[in-house]
Amino acid sequence: MREGRIHTYQQKMAKQAKEKKQKSIEETLWDSANKLRGTVEPSEYKHVVLGLIFLKFASDKFEERKNELIAEGKGKYINVVEFYTAKNVFYLPEISRWSYLIANAKQDDIAIKIDTALFTVEKNNPALKGALPDNYYSRMNLDVSKLASLLDTINNINTLKDKQQDIVGRVYEYFLSKFALAEGKGKGEFYTPKSIVNLIAEMIEPYKGKIYDPCCGSGGMFVQSIKFIQAHHGNTKEVAIYGQEYTATTYKLAKMNLAIRGISANLGDVPENTFFRDQHKDLKADFVMANPPFNQKQWRADNELTNDPRWAGYDVPPTGNANYAWILNMVSKLSENGVAGFVLANGALSGDGTEKAIRRKLIENNLVEAIVVLPQDMFYTTNISVTLWFLNKNKKARTIEQNGMIKKYRNREREILFMDLRKIGIPFEKKYIQFSEENINQVTGTFHTWQQTDFETKYQNIPEFCYSASFDEIAKKDFSLVPSKYIEFVNRDENIDFDEKMQALQTEFAELLKAEDQSRKDLLTVFKELGYEING
Repeated sequence: MREGRIHTYQQKMAKQAKEKKQKSIEETLWDSANKLRGTVEPSEYKHVVLGLIFLKFASDKFEERKNELIAEGKGKYINVVEFYTAKNVFYLPEISRWSYLIANAKQDDIAIKIDTALFTVEKNNPALKGALPDNYYSRMNLDVSKLASLLDTINNINTLKDKQQDIVGRVYEYFLSKFALAEGKGKGEFYTPKSIVNLIAEMIEPYKGKIYDPCCGSGGMFVQSIKFIQAHHGNTKEVAIYGQEYTATTYKLAKMNLAIRGISANLGDVPENTFFRDQHKDLKADFVMANPPFNQKQWRADNELTNDPRWAGYDVPPTGNANYAWILNMVSKLSENGVAGFVLANGALSGDGTEKAIRRKLIENNLVEAIVVLPQDMFYTTNISVTLWFLNKNKKARTIEQNGMIKKYRNREREILFMDLRKIGIPFEKKYIQFSEENINQVTGTFHTWQQTDFETKYQNIPEFCYSASFDEIAKKDFSLVPSKYIEFVNRDENIDFDEKMQALQTEFAELLKAEDQSRKDLLTVFKELGYEING
């Protein structure tokens, strides 16, 4: 019996060892970071973990550059800042280096030492101004043993081992997505699911020019833009990145995320509200990518921003919902050939009043190029169905060169492509949906075929997937941009417009409540006439 127990134990240990071996570095790090939970909120401890990952990466790059200088016979310059910044490497004073932190990992004041390291790195590298966590470690009152364990785990990452695999970028991206999942509904707005960002990049093809995101979160749109260029063998030096972010902690995430990948960007001097302090007023961008906050309420007072130049030629966006304020902000930033791809809640497709007036003008001005409805459960912060909008300032016939290829675009005056992606996607993290590479290729292939000059011979409307609508068709639908009004559905049950249905139910419910209130008043009047008083 004893031998049986030993054998069972050995099997259990072998299984655990195999599972541990199979775990990716991202998963191992996440397990270690999760030990901090309980004393630190997810919205806070993401900064704890990502700040340490940044320090490890920056330190490895510093040591690599220092060894290069020694090998080149320039050892006397190993403490000269310019010899590091010239190679896009951050200079780290000794108290900021990873080796120093590891040597002191078990000390009671390790949190203070980490804060000092981050402060010193930022002070010595102007490009990191406002990027790094500020006194997070000291004020979090973290358990020293758990923090030391996290340091040991991060110490095992060789950030320079395989530059093609972008280990640090991969870890950083993994953590951002996991933190968004952990924070859940109403939070995690700093992160847009990777497959959605990939789809936007492949649709608008940001090869060369200025890229702008007015609500850049943790910078995911910029990261995928650079990856798109690299994947298509373009030159990343031919793009310039501009962005803005309102939340201070998310602003830091973005700056760290970009710095860790060596991506230069102008995110404004400070975190600020795009509407009230636009830090890129004169910008004309070739590409706009964004995921604005959905259905933002009371974003301005009635008397604020009424004469803002960003609304020129359009009605002033309503105070009760910022969706169209974000759209017009992006339209105002587009260059003469600029294109935009962004995410919005479905309600913007069919709203009445001022929203309808703005939407109609956008369509009449020939700006709307495509509307793509996404599956539910793609976002970690909400389960509502959302839509991708694609705008184009130049939908006329033209020929352009992109990455050495000549592309001919046909004249698509007042024509809009509608796509419904609710039936595609693959499971992710059990209850979520994401797009596979095959899904993205199918969607972008359809879109780019529709754009090209051989549209008539290659593009076809496909029931339950896509439809190219003329201006007259859209006008007959009262300028609604709901894809299900145009795309043919074999099973009409699939054609339920949930936003319109909910609006109708809301109106009906309000009328029922009003009728009930009136019936109650009538009943009380009857009792009063009969000489009875009913309180309440």
